[in-house]
Amino acid sequence: MTHTDPTQRDDDGWSALDHAAGRGDVTLVERLLAAGADPHEEGPDGHTPYEIALAAGRRAVVEAIRAVDDRERTWQPYCRAYPEPELVAFDGWPSPAADVAGDAVLFLHHDLTVTRSVWPGEQVVFDQVTPAWERFCRDRLGFAVPDDRDLMPTDAEEKAG
Repeated sequence: MTHTDPTQRDDDGWSALDHAAGRGDVTLVERLLAAGADPHEEGPDGHTPYEIALAAGRRAVVEAIRAVDDRERTWQPYCRAYPEPELVAFDGWPSPAADVAGDAVLFLHHDLTVTRSVWPGEQVVFDQVTPAWERFCRDRLGFAVPDDRDLMPTDAEEKAG
């Protein structure tokens, strides 16, 4: 690998940015990004340098890459289970509360639809996403799709310190 081409890959197909991201070398990651290394380019295993850093728990590298990459990074698909009575408490719920089975569980998904299945789009119960429903989900239920940083392991350097 030459020092003049930040996009060149080694014999295993890894770029300098892949290696630096996995090691947690923030200084080198920042230099490679400034030299034109692509944080979106997938390596031979199909993962980007960002995903490598995320999986390795390299929070400082994740933040450095995010500083130059403004894409939304939330875990999708994501859902959270709720007892049916908690969801039908919403004023705009389409079915009467009398029809609620007290022990039923419904799934609120990342797109704020509600299903009887853990799989998005299957057995849809509610899909009328409005600002009022968004507020209800956020304020009353405390629902938020985690940012991918919320799901990463603790940084190895944080453990040592």
